[in-house]
Amino acid sequence: MGKNDLSDGYKQTAAILRKLADGKTSKIKEIEQQENDKCLDSILGKHDELSVLQADRRIINEMIADCDWTVEWLDSGRRPGNKRGIERRAAYQREKLMDPVRMQAYITQSSAGSPANLSDWQRFQIEDALSRLSDRERECYVMAHGECFSFSEIAEMLGISKGSVEVYVTRAHKKISDDLQNSLFLVG
Repeated sequence: MGKNDLSDGYKQTAAILRKLADGKTSKIKEIEQQENDKCLDSILGKHDELSVLQADRRIINEMIADCDWTVEWLDSGRRPGNKRGIERRAAYQREKLMDPVRMQAYITQSSAGSPANLSDWQRFQIEDALSRLSDRERECYVMAHGECFSFSEIAEMLGISKGSVEVYVTRAHKKISDDLQNSLFLVG
């Protein structure tokens, strides 16, 4: 199945969902019109049906948005909302500071026959990069990239705000990025 077949499939699915949403919308309008015309006793029974239809329509509209998003990604070849593809980004936007698998291997101190194991040189490079960080920056960076905790989880564990965690991790990224350009130990 090619990219165009997949894109066409999503377009057809979105069209079917739009017809379904239109049907729900017309049924909702019909019930609302009946509510305006009838007395209070008959309205109560229709109110439950109306809320179910509105919930269904909301879910269908979310599905349509997901299909449209996927079609845009397939047709344009890049994530929707991004102004430029990865090939047109600046070098600092493409740069990967540290391989996440290596960082996780460093944290777990694994030494079995895994391909994620680190050589002594790689371990030294990571230690050198982390040594330039403050204690709090290192702690947040290691928890975020080595142990894969979210910023909110880190904030809760350390008793600081999520914004502070983000600042510490951003600072750590910047310091490591600067070191990548200036340190002989971190090359390669």
